[in-house]
Amino acid sequence: MADQDEDLVDVDPYAPAEPETTIPVFKGLCAPSGYATKRQLRAMGLRPGGQEPVAEVETRGPKNGLLYEIAKARPVHPMTLAKEFALDKAMGARQTCDTYRRRYFFVLPTSLASCLGCHDASQLHRSPGRTPAGRVKASRPGSAGARSRAPQHRQEAGALLPHPFEIRRTPA
Repeated sequence: MADQDEDLVDVDPYAPAEPETTIPVFKGLCAPSGYATKRQLRAMGLRPGGQEPVAEVETRGPKNGLLYEIAKARPVHPMTLAKEFALDKAMGARQTCDTYRRRYFFVLPTSLASCLGCHDASQLHRSPGRTPAGRVKASRPGSAGARSRAPQHRQEAGALLPHPFEIRRTPA
């Protein structure tokens, strides 16, 4: 019976296969020199280059900032004309109104697929029996206002209507 007890080994099935390694955590501005965050590396023209973080720095938020060794960092890939063209094309798709193909300096909401002026104008034409204030028009049976019309597109006789935000100046 004593021989059987010596052969048994206590095994923890939840123990990690490899020993867990922890990295040091530094207070806000107490990180040693030679370490930098991704933003600091980017400001220096460097990138982490595939290296694992070597330390953490405490922040005010729920996540800590990861620190990388500056000596192991690699230079950032330079911006080529092809990359710049691709990024401009992608941003242009997010900043262009689908109705008038006009590009803005800000990103348009994807839920609207147009600028706010075109979206507001299309909402006026969505329900033909409503006025801009949202009230229902009073109409008699058989009158022109009683029949329902399809929503009008912002184009009449092949000419585009002026954009809602466009300011027209009259010649003096």
